Amino acid sequence: MPFDKKTYEQLFRECITDKRIKKSQELFKIKLFLQKGENSLLIAKSMKEKKPSKYESAKIYLDYWAITISYYSMLYAAKAAILSKGYEVSDHDAAQIALGHLLVPDGLEKEDLEILNQAHKIFEEEYIHYFEDAKKESHIVRYSAIKSYTKRRLDEIFENARKFVAKITLMLQ
Repeated sequence: MPFDKKTYEQLFRECITDKRIKKSQELFKIKLFLQKGENSLLIAKSMKEKKPSKYESAKIYLDYWAITISYYSMLYAAKAAILSKGYEVSDHDAAQIALGHLLVPDGLEKEDLEILNQAHKIFEEEYIHYFEDAKKESHIVRYSAIKSYTKRRLDEIFENARKFVAKITLMLQ
């Protein structure tokens, strides 16, 4: 969905009502989710770079898993960031909605962070697009018939996941 702060706010309220997003004080999970995100990214990199032997799955299947694991690295990092704001999510779409509502600052918040020399804490809407794109591609590779990916597209999804996880890790430090 195109990014619109007001739409994300409305969807967030609906998710609260539907109990897809709930308040949580289980802050110990933040570190665990970050570790899962960072380690999943390492696994995705390994899958992406692996050259299969003649006894292993074809490269296309390794690429499918590299995309899926890249997306999950983002999901785990997102769960950490959402939890840092006092909430937990129960599904993938709720995670995207919570990210958009809780992490992307409005204009005034953005200006305040820049004035305070904390621009590194600004979660731009482009990260929401990275998440949405990886979520869509991960769904396609898991549930559709064979689709091949160019190295460029696989690298793009992985690089976006790397930036996403790095940004959230930086914000939460």
